[in-house]
Amino acid sequence: MHPQVDIAPSILAANFARLGDDIQAVERAGVRMIHVDVMDGHFVPNISIGVPVVASLRKATRLLLDVHLMIENPERYVEPFAKAGADTLLIHQEATAHLDRVVTSVREHGCRAGVAINPATPVSTLEDILYKVDQVLVMSVNPGFGGQEFLLRSIEKIRHLHHLRTREGYSYRIEVDGGVSPENTAELVRAGAEILVAGTTVFHTPNPAEAVQRLQQIAMEAMVQKV
Repeated sequence: MHPQVDIAPSILAANFARLGDDIQAVERAGVRMIHVDVMDGHFVPNISIGVPVVASLRKATRLLLDVHLMIENPERYVEPFAKAGADTLLIHQEATAHLDRVVTSVREHGCRAGVAINPATPVSTLEDILYKVDQVLVMSVNPGFGGQEFLLRSIEKIRHLHHLRTREGYSYRIEVDGGVSPENTAELVRAGAEILVAGTTVFHTPNPAEAVQRLQQIAMEAMVQKV
């Protein structure tokens, strides 16, 4: 359904003193999107960036901005982030009592609509919304900090989402975020993941472009094996 696997470097792990350089490095590696983690210190125990940084990123790159809202009351912030230039807004199932309404609002503001689930949240909580979303993000670590160890149970969730999509004829892309590395990339792709968010694996290396290309190569080989 979606023949291409995207590596989405997470700028949470980039060097903010030279963010433009880091983005250009992964651009040269051929990525199509970057992942932008927005944290409010309430929904997750950390604070990261907000609307002004997304607006600055929009001016600095033509890459798709995959904006992950790890915040309470996301419905309040759909419009500001859409206006700042987000291409996709990912809303956490756990962060709002009105997920359907927020997803509709994201689309009305011209963005791709994504939903995300934490490690302890089952895929079944999304079954009534899957027909109208563009992406589903499986958190494979507990959100809030980079550099955590991958949670193996996430692979079953990806398989479940892949099965549901095939059975129901849905069109969402499956995304995974947390602990993605060269060691688990092939297994994630074979399970059905098509967007692999990688932060530490890319930016905490001497050569981020090479790190991306290595993941791309592994993902491509895994796709061929799938076929």
